[in-house]
Amino acid sequence: MKLLLRTFVAVFVFAGILAGCLAMLLLVILMVRFPPLLIAVVLACWTFCRLWEVARPSIAPAETHT
Repeated sequence: MKLLLRTFVAVFVFAGILAGCLAMLLLVILMVRFPPLLIAVVLACWTFCRLWEVARPSIAPAETHT
C-alpha cells in the first residue's frame, strides 16, 4: 500500500514538473513571437524586484556578517 502511494505521488510530481516546463516553454515561444509580451514580462520582473528590495527590510532583517 505504501509503495502504491509513493508511486502515485511520484507520478503527480513528475506531471507537475512536466507541466511547469511546458508552460515556461510556451511562455518563451509567445515572448519571441509577440515582443509586447516580452516587454510586459520584463517590466513585471523589474517591478517585482523593486518591490522586493523595498519590502525586504520589513520582512526579515538582513544577514549580519561579523
